[in-house]
Amino acid sequence: MSSKSLQPLRIGVAGLGTVGTGLLQLLASNGQRMAAILGRPLQVVAVSTRNKDRDRGVALDRLRWVADATKLATDPEIDVFVELIGGADGVPKAAVEAALHAGKHVVTANKALLARHGVALAKLAEGKGVALNFEAAVAGGIPIIKTMREALAGNGVRRVYGILNGTCNYILTKMQDEGLAFNDVLKEAQAKGYAEADPTFDIGGFDTAHKLTLLTSLAFGTEVAFDQIHIEGIETITLADIQAADDLGYRIKLLGVALTTDAGIESRVHPAMVPKHAAIAQVAGVTNAVAIDGDFAGDLLLVGPGAGAKATASAVASDLCDIARGLHLPPFATPSANLKPYARAPLGTHKGAYYVRLTAHDRPGVMAAITTRMGEQGVSLESIVQRRPRAALPGIGATPLPGAQTPVILITHETTEAAIRKALDGIEADGKVAAKPQTIRIEKL
Repeated sequence: MSSKSLQPLRIGVAGLGTVGTGLLQLLASNGQRMAAILGRPLQVVAVSTRNKDRDRGVALDRLRWVADATKLATDPEIDVFVELIGGADGVPKAAVEAALHAGKHVVTANKALLARHGVALAKLAEGKGVALNFEAAVAGGIPIIKTMREALAGNGVRRVYGILNGTCNYILTKMQDEGLAFNDVLKEAQAKGYAEADPTFDIGGFDTAHKLTLLTSLAFGTEVAFDQIHIEGIETITLADIQAADDLGYRIKLLGVALTTDAGIESRVHPAMVPKHAAIAQVAGVTNAVAIDGDFAGDLLLVGPGAGAKATASAVASDLCDIARGLHLPPFATPSANLKPYARAPLGTHKGAYYVRLTAHDRPGVMAAITTRMGEQGVSLESIVQRRPRAALPGIGATPLPGAQTPVILITHETTEAAIRKALDGIEADGKVAAKPQTIRIEKL
């Protein structure tokens, strides 16, 4: 072994939150074993963090502290800049750009940064001959980036989809298992630290969309295009939807889905009904799952912890190991100069079955009007379930309530998004429903 191979890989870490601290703990626990495998040690030599004095449960006394993350990024005594600050712009973006310009390798967990600026950063990294690695940016400890960038290089990917946000999966699982309302489970998730005080980024689907942006580029060799993803969150999912899905043989999951079609690429984030027998339907709690359909490898499913100090630190360490071995691949597998422009398929062309829940006025002619509007758009109905509210009257028992608002559940055969939307617009315009219809796509996985 040459003396050069024994030189440590010198690392500067910006951000000592959950992941940064987890990385220091991992290197303290497994550093010697990793050095034996790699032929050189991974050595953190400097850190940048807003609060130098906070007790993080790891020894920092031997590390040099640099107040400015951008200065750390260009520090001549580091080989790799690890960015764990987070955020699409500002200091993280400036620091990563500075590191790449200075010829430093970069490892980041920053999905928002890459979803917005990934192509420009990839071009810069490739031009400087350095690595830009981001295994930790998607699905925590699941090695999905390495799998798609390396292990599936010989495959044409037809579709990639998955559960990419543990907060949403936890909420939907608790609603399913314990019959709890959305707001009650959200409060519990916040109390346990699974959800932020402002949970919009998670429950609104934006976190999933950032991750799906990166998977879409890796899968289809396109430029990152966060602003082209259709995004829906789980805020409108009610216990009634969860229970209806269960009765119909489905589970509701927030999915990120990207696939190629004749009209272009569909990249969408939304709640979906998946068959109970599908493997992804069994993924519960804060666990993540990513499925890939390859033309030669077939259907693959990777399941594991999608967040947390240990799982995400493991992903960061994986990227550092690649750099220590001298493995530098184009960040998005395809060289940035060969990435194709993203060609978005209009959402209206999406084809599939739908679950629709209507709050209908219980009076003559309502159901006929609803089915007429569906028929006008060529939407064929597989089933209609109407559950009329009933009240117990003394000496009589349960009796229908005249004129009450009645939940009506429709399951369609395969149709287009445009057709179902036009039909529902017509139903609302007719005044036959008392609330905005709830629509959930049914995914046949």
